[in-house]
Amino acid sequence: MRVIVHGGAGGEPDEPEPRQAVLDEAAATGVGRESVVDAVEAAVRVLESSPRFNAGVGGAVQSDGEVRTDAGVMTSDREAGATCAMPGVEHAVSAARVVMEETPHVLVAGEHAVDLAADFGVETGVDLLSEDKRERWGDLDAPTGTPTEHLDWLREKFGGSAAQSAADESSGDAPRDHDTVGAVAYDGEAFAAATSTGGRWLALAGRVGDVPQIGSGFYAAPAGAASATGAGEDIAKTTLTRRAVRHLESGMAAQAAADRAVEEFAELTGSSAGVIVLDRAGGAGAAFNSDAMQTAVADD
Repeated sequence: MRVIVHGGAGGEPDEPEPRQAVLDEAAATGVGRESVVDAVEAAVRVLESSPRFNAGVGGAVQSDGEVRTDAGVMTSDREAGATCAMPGVEHAVSAARVVMEETPHVLVAGEHAVDLAADFGVETGVDLLSEDKRERWGDLDAPTGTPTEHLDWLREKFGGSAAQSAADESSGDAPRDHDTVGAVAYDGEAFAAATSTGGRWLALAGRVGDVPQIGSGFYAAPAGAASATGAGEDIAKTTLTRRAVRHLESGMAAQAAADRAVEEFAELTGSSAGVIVLDRAGGAGAAFNSDAMQTAVADD
């Protein structure tokens, strides 16, 4: 078994060493599992439970003050499942696995996804607000009323562009929210990829980004698998993980595929993102065009 994990592509973290320790733990936890699906689920669950990342506990707050989680998981035989817009679900990756293994669907959303997760033993009703996010939200003059009123407030407060959001994070006006987490596993025969997130800080309530979309936030095929992180809307528009795996299918090794996919993404969008990749030779690749993206790799 080989597992690679990421903790999000974004700015330089304030405390990289403790974050790296959690990533190392996640990779080591995943590599001890018997199947590739078990491996990526176990690895991502470790990251979802850490408030140092934007997934599960410590996820980004949307414009109504709610943390909603999204996740997706896929195997190299193209089984897939995803969930999105779930309040109170720490382990969104486990809910996504329920969709993959227990339903005929690939994506279930909102309160119905929460109810489905609960029926299959995934804990719900969890308080996902970290102390930091709770304090930041409490300091805001939060919007009320209609979605249009929320949008007006968001534009006034933080601007409407990805560039403005990045500037706000750099100035301290908003917390870093690109700490989406993901894992890819390979056991010599099969691949699995999983990605989980709390979304984007102060996104419109109900916003869903790239993470639960097949080929955008996560993708697996016989040639390899990938998990992405970064500017969600642009990742979705360019299907970043499918792009990376397509390069594997054309004969590239994992690192070259990751590099090329991120280069193409930057050329097309001008945004920042990162991707992790495993290939059939067991090679691991990681590429990003943001300031930082921490990763960890473990082998059994």
